[in-house]
Parts: sequence; C-alpha cells; structure tokens
Amino acid sequence: MRTVFYLALLLASILFSSCNSEPTLQKYFVESSEKKDFIALDVSPSIINIDKTKLTAEQKTALGSFDKMNILAFKLDEKNKTQYDAESQKVTQILKNEKYQELMKVGSGKDAASVSFVGDENHINEFILFAKKKENGFAVVRILGNDMNPNNILNMISLIKSSNIDIEQLKPLQGLIK
Repeated sequence: MRTVFYLALLLASILFSSCNSEPTLQKYFVESSEKKDFIALDVSPSIINIDKTKLTAEQKTALGSFDKMNILAFKLDEKNKTQYDAESQKVTQILKNEKYQELMKVGSGKDAASVSFVGDENHINEFILFAKKKENGFAVVRILGNDMNPNNILNMISLIKSSNIDIEQLKPLQGLIK
C-alpha cells in the first residue's frame, strides 16, 4: 500500500513539474489568433512553387527541413495604440526567455526587427522573426522545421528568390502592408 502511495506521489510531482506556466510564442499565437486586431496565418511549404526535379541535393535538404510558417500580425490603427504597445511588449518579454537565442537585432524603439532561433546552431527547430513598424503594427513569423541549420536557411532564401511564390497563401496580410 505504501509503495502505491509513493508511486502516486511521484507521478503527481512529475505531472505538475512538467506543466510549464511560462509564456511561449506558441501559447501567444494560440491566445492571440482569435483577437480582432490580429491576423493569424499558417503557410505551408507549397508556397515555394518550384520544380523539385531541378533542385540540388543541398536545396532538397533545405526544402525538406522546412515544415511550415506561422505568421501573427497586429494591425495598428488609431483606436488600438495602447493595446499595440502592450502586445508588442508581451512578445518582447517572451523572446527574452533563454529558450529563444537572438541572432541579430536591427533598429530600435518604434521600428525594429530581430531574428531568434530555438535549438542549437546545427539543429534549429524554429526561427523567429519579430518586426514592428510604428505606422503598421508588428508581425511575428515562426519558421518551423526539423534540424534546420544556417546553410539550409541560406538555401531556402535562394529558393524563395527563384521560385514562383504562391501569393494566395499570403492574401490575408494584404491589408497590413501599406
């Protein structure tokens, strides 16, 4: 009987210690996607419309490492400036967590952008781009994949430049870009 009690206590402590109440980008995306000032969009790898038979082995590896892209944008207007500041600060605080390693940051204050990643340098599972512009709002882009690395990202950028982008997947963002 005592063994069962200790086993139940151990199981309960593992269960409660594994529950993480820290804010994450994934939680933020889920909570914000239904709010009226946000635009949420999931983009599949099919956005890169390219003939796969003409790809090099490195380009195929890069394309294979890309799973999907999540985009969350906050459209700023005259009525929601206070909410914009609060939401922008939430994202900034989330990205300060040690889980998100910052690669670079440009600009400051009202117009800024940062690139962060989750994982280690050779096995990146998520790239995060956070950009804000005082006239438009902000956007958070999560690029999710498996074992991405800087070389894969560079190859993906070249693929995107040379591909016929499927604009239909990005239509919901049209109102955000001025």
